[in-house]
Amino acid sequence: MAAGGDRRRAGCYPHPKGAVTPVAARLRRGSLSFREAMPNALAYLALMAWPLVVAALYLRLPVHRALIWSILGGYLLLPPVAAFNLPGVPALDKVSIPNLAALLAVVVAVRAEALRAAARPYARMSVIGGVRAGDGAPPASAAGRAIPPAVWLLLAFFVVSPVATVMTNRDPALYPGAAGLHVIPGLRLYDSVSVMAQQAIVLLPFFLARRFLASAEALRDLVRALAVAGLAYSLPMLLEIRLSPQINVWVYGFFQHDFLQMMRDGGFRPIVFLEHGLWVAFFAMTAVLAAASLARHAPAADRPAWVAAAVWLAAVLVLCRTLGPLMLLAALAPAVVLAPRRWQHRLAAAMAAVAVAYPLLRGAGMIPTEALVAKIAQYYPERAQSLGFRFMNEDLLLERAAARPWFGWGSWGRNHLYDPATGRMLTVSDGRWIIVLGVFGWLGYLAEFGLLALPLVWLGLRHGAAAAPQAGVLALILGANMIDLLPNASLIPFTWLVAGALVGHAELLAQARGQPESPPATPGGAAARPRTVL
Repeated sequence: MAAGGDRRRAGCYPHPKGAVTPVAARLRRGSLSFREAMPNALAYLALMAWPLVVAALYLRLPVHRALIWSILGGYLLLPPVAAFNLPGVPALDKVSIPNLAALLAVVVAVRAEALRAAARPYARMSVIGGVRAGDGAPPASAAGRAIPPAVWLLLAFFVVSPVATVMTNRDPALYPGAAGLHVIPGLRLYDSVSVMAQQAIVLLPFFLARRFLASAEALRDLVRALAVAGLAYSLPMLLEIRLSPQINVWVYGFFQHDFLQMMRDGGFRPIVFLEHGLWVAFFAMTAVLAAASLARHAPAADRPAWVAAAVWLAAVLVLCRTLGPLMLLAALAPAVVLAPRRWQHRLAAAMAAVAVAYPLLRGAGMIPTEALVAKIAQYYPERAQSLGFRFMNEDLLLERAAARPWFGWGSWGRNHLYDPATGRMLTVSDGRWIIVLGVFGWLGYLAEFGLLALPLVWLGLRHGAAAAPQAGVLALILGANMIDLLPNASLIPFTWLVAGALVGHAELLAQARGQPESPPATPGGAAARPRTVL
């Protein structure tokens, strides 16, 4: 069974030695209140305090670095599942709070820098992710770029598609059975407003990264932050590999998923503060690729340290006991270390094309699911069983989605199948692709996966050879994430951050290719006429 919110069991977890913990024993006896098995006060305090952390980051770091750590740090450290559910607004959780806090901090920081620049008209600082003019950033101004029409169209579809979904799902979903009709109410216009707001919040890292992480220096800092975060996170990961996944229980008072899914091959898979061990393993894989890329492009004096970091992170990934990220690492590490930039971007574009076309291939029966399961069963019977379960559910959910292909079934579980006798949900949606296709239909699917694929195809076909050195590994990481969205729902804020950074970088490359040479520099190194800050 894979990662999915349908099977979470908060609070129940066995002791590393096999004994039942006091919490689990009390749950079984019924003497533990429900509140004790839920997130504790520290979980909600961490969510409330994160905007203050973001403010401190923006006071101490350049805008682009503060943005990176605001999103990445919130994803790695804040509690999963816990959220403030206020009426009339989307849930405030570890995704929305860092996104909104980063937006507010960016607005304040940029405005303050604009006021300082107005007081110092000949200052060299340009608010392009904290990069000084003349320090190797592309010649085009990040603030002056117009969003390309293709990006605008996909953004509009992504945010507005819930309206079409609601308007075509006003009727209740009926499931006749022995006990009568099982009814799921129709959607309301209020639901479209709420989902549109949630979609806009999800896209904030994309917008901010396109604006502030487009330069070569910002991309390098993004890769470095990923590698450093992986090194820091490897310590709690190793602790959980040794003692079992307990850190979220110790800190935030609850276990965020099904503990049985964290047990594999006689050991434990770490989960730390993420939603599933699969997420942790995928994050470790991206950190390995980031460290390997830094080792390739680092000065000779720094190269041994990054090589050692990549080897260390690869060893931790092996201990995570998760096959998918290991296979992705084996396929992509040679490209990161050896391939020219052009071929790195072409490989990433090919992965994006496979991910976007996957529903069509599955629907046409062109994916040999039975042969894949049989082949894996020869070596990994348990993993083959899990994969077969996924494929079976995908077939059922695809059939359900085909009934409303363009705009989907909407939320509240309307995209699932139910037992006609009991009303119990029969299907489990693990892959992000089948979730989006069932909920928002083809319009929502093409908008979401199109936004992720656009920078990879753009760089792969047009600008791969001219891209910054670290753009190649980020493109491969994004391509790997798109492939991972087929079996898992591993779409996280950092994914949108990388996609936005690559879109911005591609726009800068395209603008630089089509514009004349930049103005001559003054003896101090800055352009003769300072750029507009906003």
